[in-house]
Amino acid sequence: MSNDEIRQKITSYLKSHNIMTLATVTPEGQPVAHTVTYVNDGTTVYFGTNRQTRKAQNIMKNPSVSFTVDEDYADWAMIQGVQMIGNASILTEQTELEKAGKLYLEKFPAAANLPQNPDKIMIKIKPVSGYFLDYTKGFTHRDEVRF
Repeated sequence: MSNDEIRQKITSYLKSHNIMTLATVTPEGQPVAHTVTYVNDGTTVYFGTNRQTRKAQNIMKNPSVSFTVDEDYADWAMIQGVQMIGNASILTEQTELEKAGKLYLEKFPAAANLPQNPDKIMIKIKPVSGYFLDYTKGFTHRDEVRF
């Protein structure tokens, strides 16, 4: 499969799902997994959180993250999913904040009814490398792409 085909598979899978498991690292070097609602623009992912959350604090100290998006498949031969490694950053530019906000409202219209939170930040994950898992092609099959 070509890099473009893998990127398209990843993009489509991300778009059709809502929850990712985000891995960050504490200042003490401990890995931590977080459940996060996200939106994507291609293979770039955005999510909102409170500035004081553990995930935000970890990202501020170490922007290297990884995440997975998948489902609870009863039949292991049908497993598909995404595994990504990337660099996270807090959005500060107004145009990027507006873009991420628009993507959120398109995917999650109910977000428009949430109260304003002055401590809310938007985080962007730019991919470094990724895998599309597709066990329908063979147990443990995955296609890799670098960005």
